Amino acid sequence: MSEPARPDVPQQSEQQQPEQQSDQAPARGMRALTGEEFSAAQAIGGVRGLVEAVLPGLVFVVAFVIFTPNLVIPLVASVVSALVLVVARLVQRTPVTQALGGLLGIAIGVVWAWTSGEAENYYAGGLLVNAAYLVVLLASILIRRPAVGYVVEALRAGLTPERVKADAEAGTSPFAALTAWREDPAKMRTYAIATWLWVGLFGLRLAVKTPLYFAGDIAWLGTFHLLLGVPLWALVLYLTWYVVRTPKVRGETT
Repeated sequence: MSEPARPDVPQQSEQQQPEQQSDQAPARGMRALTGEEFSAAQAIGGVRGLVEAVLPGLVFVVAFVIFTPNLVIPLVASVVSALVLVVARLVQRTPVTQALGGLLGIAIGVVWAWTSGEAENYYAGGLLVNAAYLVVLLASILIRRPAVGYVVEALRAGLTPERVKADAEAGTSPFAALTAWREDPAKMRTYAIATWLWVGLFGLRLAVKTPLYFAGDIAWLGTFHLLLGVPLWALVLYLTWYVVRTPKVRGETT
C-alpha cells in the first residue's frame, strides 16, 4: 500500500517537508495522502495510469464474452495488451513500475486460469490478495495499531533507504515518527477511521466478487472487477486523504 515519498534533502526536519509539498503538484498513488491538495487523476497516474490498470482486464472480459467457450484467446489477448503497455513505456523511456506490476498480476491470473482450465481463476489471485489485505488491516485495528497510521507517518517522514542511512549516520532514529503518533489519542482515532475505510474497500470487493467467482459468472465478475478496482480505490484514497488531513488543518486554524 505504500511507496515512501523521496525527500529533496535527507536531513530536512519532518516539519519542513509537508510545507515543501504544498508547492508541488498533487502526488501519485499513496503519496497523495500527505499532499495539501488531492487530484484523483494525478493519484491514479492520469489517463495512462487508468488505461494500464483497466485495459488488460477489460480485454479479457470482452474477448471471453465473444469467444466463449474458448479460453485461450481471452488469456492471450490479456497478456498481449499488458505487454504492449510495458513496451510502450520502455520505448518512451518512462518508468515501467506500474505497467510491470500490472503485467505480473495478469500473468499470475493467466497461469492459474490456464492450468486449471477455469476462466474464473483469472481473478482468484486478486481475491486472495484482497482477503490478505482485509485480514491484516482488520487485525491492525483490533490490536490498536491501525496500519494507515504507519503508512501516512512513513510518507510524512520521507522514509527511504537514503533517509534511513543518513539518520543512522547522524545518530538519530529514522523510525521514531512511526510510533510517536500512537501516543496521541486524536491521531489514533483518525488513523483507525482511515484504516476502516480500507477494510470497507476490501470487504466490499470480496462480498461482491466472491459469490460471482464461485458461480463462474465471468461477465459480471469481470465487470465488477473493473468497477470496484480503480474507481473505488481512488474514492477511498480521497476519503483517506480527507480524514488524515482534516485534523491537521483544524489544528492549524485554531
